[in-house]
Amino acid sequence: MGDFGTLFPLAIGYIAVCGLNPAGLLVMMGLANIATGLIYKLPMPIEPMKVLAVVAIAQHWSPSLVYASGFAMGLIWLLFAVTGIIDRIVRITPQSVIRGIQAALGVLLAFQALKLVATAWVLGIIAILVVLVLRQNRYAPAAIVLMLLGVGIMLVKGEFGGVASPGFTLPPLTGFRIGELWQGLLRAGFAQIPLTATNAVIATAALIVTYWPNKPVAERRLALNTGIMNLIPPFFGGMPLCHGAGGLAAQYYFGARTGGANIMEGLMEIAMGLFLATSIAGLFAVFPMAIIGAMLFMVGIELILFAKDVRLGREVIPLAATVVVSLVSNMAFGFLAGLAAHYLLRVG
Repeated sequence: MGDFGTLFPLAIGYIAVCGLNPAGLLVMMGLANIATGLIYKLPMPIEPMKVLAVVAIAQHWSPSLVYASGFAMGLIWLLFAVTGIIDRIVRITPQSVIRGIQAALGVLLAFQALKLVATAWVLGIIAILVVLVLRQNRYAPAAIVLMLLGVGIMLVKGEFGGVASPGFTLPPLTGFRIGELWQGLLRAGFAQIPLTATNAVIATAALIVTYWPNKPVAERRLALNTGIMNLIPPFFGGMPLCHGAGGLAAQYYFGARTGGANIMEGLMEIAMGLFLATSIAGLFAVFPMAIIGAMLFMVGIELILFAKDVRLGREVIPLAATVVVSLVSNMAFGFLAGLAAHYLLRVG
């Protein structure tokens, strides 16, 4: 449930704005979570590709264009893994730039979280206190308590009345036109590649080593995962998927330690997709966003704190360049700025 903070807003946008079928979107994501949990036995998150999601929602893409963009990204990441291109990217990326990407993501999450908390400040502050008090409680985990609190608030306010009744729905068979593959890449796919490389592959691999030093997962395997899990969902209504350091930090922060977290999340998503497809958008829309904001805020702080691993001195400059440029433009430029600062300092 710690991972739901990044899933809810983008899933709602895909469903409400782009017209994606909720059954396909959730069932495909659920299956990917279960497969990942079984294979790696770690809480390795499955998340929407954020650049693609934001652009698709902002530009009101058709469902077929979303599916085409996901399939195109699958082909690209399969190519990166098989040819070893991702290994070359990893070799030239210093630790200071990786931490800079994580810190920038943390700042972005924290700012977005404060916007959500601002919708109900008192509830948001209460939710943050719940996180601080119950974060490591084995019997009343903070994430579950907060989800129950949100459902309770919805019941008290009578907001379930406007939500459609549950019903059984299977994922649809979907497809796209060949021409939409290139169109999706031009509109957002190429911009997504640096973010996926830095956040979903390099930063996620680094975070796994931080949390589980004896269970490292190679960047090439993460790239291969990203390729494979985007080749099938487009034909059953799924959205473009990837891993993510933010989701991993969120799951770990709220207590996830094994692949069981992925399996439980996957089962919940499949259940929601099969039985709540007609009502899921309404449920997401009325859930108290201040609670989601509180969870996101604490995760953002967790990611920012990883920057303390960077030693004082020259390494701080590439980290700072990565963070600043990422925040004022995007992570692709931040990544390039951090690399440039690192290698210029080495030459000097």
